[in-house]
Amino acid sequence: MAIAYKRVLIKISGEALAAAKKTGYDFDFVSTVCEEVKRCVSLGAEVGIVVGGGNFWRGVKDGDGKIERVSADRMGMLATAMNGMALVDVLGQCGCEAKLLTAVDIQGVGERYDTKKAIEYLQSGKVVVFGCGTGMPFFSTDTAAVLRAAEIHADAILLAKNIDGVYSDDPRKNPEAVKFDEISYAEVLARRLAVMDTTATSLAMDNDIPVIVFALADPANIVRVLSGEKLGTLVK
Repeated sequence: MAIAYKRVLIKISGEALAAAKKTGYDFDFVSTVCEEVKRCVSLGAEVGIVVGGGNFWRGVKDGDGKIERVSADRMGMLATAMNGMALVDVLGQCGCEAKLLTAVDIQGVGERYDTKKAIEYLQSGKVVVFGCGTGMPFFSTDTAAVLRAAEIHADAILLAKNIDGVYSDDPRKNPEAVKFDEISYAEVLARRLAVMDTTATSLAMDNDIPVIVFALADPANIVRVLSGEKLGTLVK
């Protein structure tokens, strides 16, 4: 099978790792996702992953005004580090070597993020999991995904979500919502569509990185998108 993108950054939400459990991990689902990532590597792709932390903590939302924003965001960074450790371990059990690079120093958890080191790992066939977001409060893991994609010169961002693409409105609330096969960054921003936050979308636009939005409900979609199958929505 030929691949359409040599180096990709996959963004996975923390909630996706919990699947129907909503919190923590559904390890059957996590293992299935990791097997698909292994398939990507076996096809010759270089794979980086940014994972969210929402299966444990959703920053400001969970802080609910009781925890100061900076502290709430840093708690979220720690949640992404936990998820990164889980992914690295399960990938290893699948026979796929992976490294966790964190944006903040957490001794014994992962290596401190370094762009050159990340690229070296990717070129050697290792999956690189990026933890702790950007390392700074007020920035989402969507922004971290685009930032890391730009730094490692990724050919595309594979945005795995709970929805199968970009719609004109929330299809769960509006049955008349229309799904886009392709849409520009500028239109996403103008329409304020909930693809990524505006900082992440602007950064992707400025660096001309295509974003493919697709549903992770079937983890095999990862390989389908990598191979160039028309799936979900292409934002470019």
